Amino acid sequence: MPTPEQKYSQLKEKYQSEIAEQTRRINWISNLRLIVFLLAAVLGMVLLVKKSYGLFGVGLGLFLIVFVYLMTVHESYFKKKKYTTMLLQINKEAIQRIRGEWHAFADDGKEFLDDNHPYSQDLDLFGQGGLFQFINTAKTYLGRIRLREILISTPKTVEIITEKQEAVRELAAKLEFRQQYQAEAMLTAKMHNPAALISWAREIDAFYRTPWIIFICRFLPVLTVVIGVLTYLKAERNYLPLIVALLVQLVITRINAGKRGKALGVAAQYMENIRVYSKMIGLLEKQNYHSPYLTNLISGLKDKKGQTACAQIDKLAGIVDRIGNRNNMFFLVLNVLFLLDYEYMFALEKWKAESGNGITNWLETIAECEALASLAVLPYDHPEWAMPIVSRGMPSPVFAAEAMGHPLLTKSSVANDLEFAPPRSILLITGSNMSGKSTLLRTVGINLVLAYAGTAVCAKTFQCSLMEIYTCMRVNDNLEKNISAFYAELLRIKEIVRAVEEGKTIFFLLDEIFKGTNSIDRHTGAKVLIKKFAQANILGLISTHDLELGELEKESSRIKNYHFQEYYVNGQISFDYKLRDGVSKTRNAAYLMKMAGIDVTE
Repeated sequence: MPTPEQKYSQLKEKYQSEIAEQTRRINWISNLRLIVFLLAAVLGMVLLVKKSYGLFGVGLGLFLIVFVYLMTVHESYFKKKKYTTMLLQINKEAIQRIRGEWHAFADDGKEFLDDNHPYSQDLDLFGQGGLFQFINTAKTYLGRIRLREILISTPKTVEIITEKQEAVRELAAKLEFRQQYQAEAMLTAKMHNPAALISWAREIDAFYRTPWIIFICRFLPVLTVVIGVLTYLKAERNYLPLIVALLVQLVITRINAGKRGKALGVAAQYMENIRVYSKMIGLLEKQNYHSPYLTNLISGLKDKKGQTACAQIDKLAGIVDRIGNRNNMFFLVLNVLFLLDYEYMFALEKWKAESGNGITNWLETIAECEALASLAVLPYDHPEWAMPIVSRGMPSPVFAAEAMGHPLLTKSSVANDLEFAPPRSILLITGSNMSGKSTLLRTVGINLVLAYAGTAVCAKTFQCSLMEIYTCMRVNDNLEKNISAFYAELLRIKEIVRAVEEGKTIFFLLDEIFKGTNSIDRHTGAKVLIKKFAQANILGLISTHDLELGELEKESSRIKNYHFQEYYVNGQISFDYKLRDGVSKTRNAAYLMKMAGIDVTE
């Protein structure tokens, strides 16, 4: 069985071959069109010279049929090539992801950065080099939003996580479906925020649903055509009735033309996106599902009559395609003659009455499946990673991981075992600079995020309780709000203390606690805070340079010391990033300052 990277490489070669064949056919059809055109031109000139007008007319008709057919085939191959090109790009990026070259991916979700979120900034969920950039395959507007929501929120129940795990496992096995689903969304230049489309679909314009309005707007064009035919057939033609009829219809087209044009414009604006939604829903509906989460999700796409979402959105796509004809240079004349704008509005209002309320659910289902497909990347790409066991954590929360590494470091990650063995609930991490303390905290936090999202974690085994995550790691001053870094840290810790006092089950990560103040206040404040946390039913890690805090292990059975250390080879500092029991006994600040060119000798 091929490895994930080998499978991606096989698909990459397959699609490269298909693109080469499609390019060959496109060129062949282009040449054939040119030949047909030249032959038709020569033959037409010969027939005109011979005054064979009948044969010329027949030949012209045949030429148009053949030429239109070749254009249609030509266009179909262009579309196939574009679709195959998207699939090729997807597999190229998949190979980059596995090789750790994913930092070049364009979509890093930087717009989701939020300094006020309890943990997203500290755990590198968004922005350059973040988790979102690493796993995201969602391309629709709502799909990206949904993946963000999953990463920044903790599910309310363990059952939700378990159901998502089953869904993610199932989607992980459906590699080609996931890629086809992603490719469909990539075919459009831009996936717009569908808020206006959703709002439009829910709006009711009773005027265009009124039976007598519909009757009049359909009767008048028929009457005008009849008047025109009768006028033409009469020996003495009186054009006044026809002119009056056309003027009446012209006036009708101008009534509420701006409002009607705006409504039709919303639909036309989303024309390309609607076609994409239709394709994506079609793919979803064709799959067979086994996990309850996916089964329930897809079953909700049908309306009360059993009509599929794909069929309903295809109707909308057909109407929108006709609305696209409004840009035709002959539309103004046709609109006056047949009141086409009214016909479009009647069709749209009928569609909204039958299916408008379902569009929110359809788009949310598309988004949910995109987010789940993104999460499915990890168990497929890394089959050695564990699917975590998440429990309710009653009466006490638990956390235990074997060979846990940082998922974003991929092949350079160093694995460590970590367990909160009862009654231990607070782990103090000491160690010299650059030894791995902060990375360990982020490793624990980001793997918890993945566990709660319902996907695989970077560990051999992983078990945790359902807890709310709080972090205080990267805290900066805020000049706009006149807040110092130390005060910003206090505000963040205040939120953690409040959560503890409210009796929430939390998991906290504190990096270099109270680093913004003097050593005496830092030590005193940290000691009081750690003791307070040790009395609560919570879990957490605290990294610190304050080695004296290690004495707290002797005062409370709920506190445990761990450390990282450095070693030296031929005068060069090195780190193994392995977690060890006890308090750190080494320091390297003076050595690092010397390496930086700062003389610290007295």
